[in-house]
Amino acid sequence: MSKDAYIHKVLPGSPGGPLLFVFHGTGGDESQLVSLGSDLAPQATIVSPRGDVSEHRAARFFRRTGEGVYDMDDLARATGKMAEFVKAHVEAAHVGVAHVGVAKPSAVLGLGYSNGANILASLVFEAPDLFDATVLMHPLIPFEPQVKGSLAGRPILVTAGRRDPICPPNLTTRLEAYLRADGADVTVEWHEGGHEVRPNEIEAARRLFAGAAQGA
Repeated sequence: MSKDAYIHKVLPGSPGGPLLFVFHGTGGDESQLVSLGSDLAPQATIVSPRGDVSEHRAARFFRRTGEGVYDMDDLARATGKMAEFVKAHVEAAHVGVAHVGVAKPSAVLGLGYSNGANILASLVFEAPDLFDATVLMHPLIPFEPQVKGSLAGRPILVTAGRRDPICPPNLTTRLEAYLRADGADVTVEWHEGGHEVRPNEIEAARRLFAGAAQGA
């Protein structure tokens, strides 16, 4: 699969810094999370794809048939396509290192919000060793994940609102249990609001990425 399988934006970082993939929410685009990603991991090269599904002209990463009701066949399609896209960029980063003689990326990181968190979570289930650390902001996983491998020791941050009308807290708790059962090093950061991203989530994400980059 090509590095250009998705319309995307790349913001170059420091040589030897992390490679951070960011995945927007429904109705966002490849620009939505670039600034946030750069703020959270200032040395990182940011790769931000745009979802290839349109729902009433709002970009998404996979289809759904209703609120919280996913087209599981299309989710499988999107997950496979995105996994190849991520791998192509990681591979290109390593090839570029060999050509110019600089340090390879210190870590491969993932950040997703809402629909972007859902596709990122599906990537984590499909290819547990793809990311060194992931931040899932307000994910909604209304199905039982089947992890193809082991998440043992993988740092994963899940953020959520206790009054989120889109991502009910009980499903966040269930996702945490699934991830823990597979050995992931899970942290859940709550706030008292809804589906919006609040400062405590951002600070928790910054801490996670800083630790992952140092520990890689």
